[in-house]
Amino acid sequence: MDAIRALGAMSGTSLDGVDAAELVTDGETITAFGKSSYVEYTMQERDALRAALGRWPGEAGVAEAARVVEDAHLRLLDGFVRPEVIGFHGQTLSHDPAGGRTHQAGAGGRLATALGAPVVWDFRSADVAAGGEGAPLAPAFHHACARHVGTEHAVAFLNLGGVGNLTWVDPTRPMAAEGALLAFDTGPANAPIDDLCQRHAGTRFDRDGALARQGRARTDLVQDLLRHPYFDRRPPKSLDRDAWTGTPIDALPPADAAATWVAVIAASVARALSQCPAPPERLLVTGGGRRNPAIMAALDALPVPVAPVEDTGLDGDMLEAQAFAFLAVRVLRSLPTSFPGTTGVAMPLCGGRVAGDTGALYDPGAGARQGGERHMAGSRSR
Repeated sequence: MDAIRALGAMSGTSLDGVDAAELVTDGETITAFGKSSYVEYTMQERDALRAALGRWPGEAGVAEAARVVEDAHLRLLDGFVRPEVIGFHGQTLSHDPAGGRTHQAGAGGRLATALGAPVVWDFRSADVAAGGEGAPLAPAFHHACARHVGTEHAVAFLNLGGVGNLTWVDPTRPMAAEGALLAFDTGPANAPIDDLCQRHAGTRFDRDGALARQGRARTDLVQDLLRHPYFDRRPPKSLDRDAWTGTPIDALPPADAAATWVAVIAASVARALSQCPAPPERLLVTGGGRRNPAIMAALDALPVPVAPVEDTGLDGDMLEAQAFAFLAVRVLRSLPTSFPGTTGVAMPLCGGRVAGDTGALYDPGAGARQGGERHMAGSRSR
């Protein structure tokens, strides 16, 4: 299959808005990066999403949240030239892999009809159904990025969204090879700080780390939180956005709470690095957390060089949107989107649902699909 122009969209756990980015790829290598854009959720939209957090399909507020997600995506994606395929992540409202379920609000079928392009969506459910964590899913793209920028040694990508997640990459090995990828959620990232700012100041986030820099971290509470069994679990492993809601840190004065959460982020990343196969040559930081000077200063104390991902020429704001463009093409080619080292699934697995007419784009050897919707949920080692 030749490289095609894909469009990926990501609405993360920070609940700030939707990123969208074009990528030209064959699902294995990156040919070119294209246009990107962003739409911010309105206050009313953010409130609707926040009210639905932790809820499952059919529960109160979920249908409204799904409509918010779809409408925001339609506003943003309609501004792009029609792509050959769209990767639509949706908005994670609940994530419970131990219970065999995960919930990303938003229907790909509505987007496919409105935008006139095939949409790959519901990327996580098949992995969870097969016993995987369902997250993180960006590691396949991180591997391609490491090769694209010419990295010759092990490197790690740290995404600081609502939750932190780390991908350790050995770019000298093929993506699906044993030892090429290890990925897992490190712990809390922006979500508890964002929620703190919302509660106490009515602001979306701690701009420039100003609140955290006014406070003093409670190291005893940092150590107490890191005694949670999650941090000693062997990866792969994943977290729900609100896994740490109601901890004693939230009872501190706001500035001290923000400073303590920053210390938790750095300490959890340090713990995560100790669980990697070998120290990475660099830790490349992506996601909104890299824009918080208090967080970046705390990460500077780690035992590996730390830099924003822009130091390699990549776009830290759009990396996850680009990842879902990449994954959409992999689904069309029946290539794995998750691996034993990234989600703990038993075998490399291609997971996702496809809405809309893929025509000649989809040809896995079993006949092209000509409309409606199909599920991709098969294991395939390469």
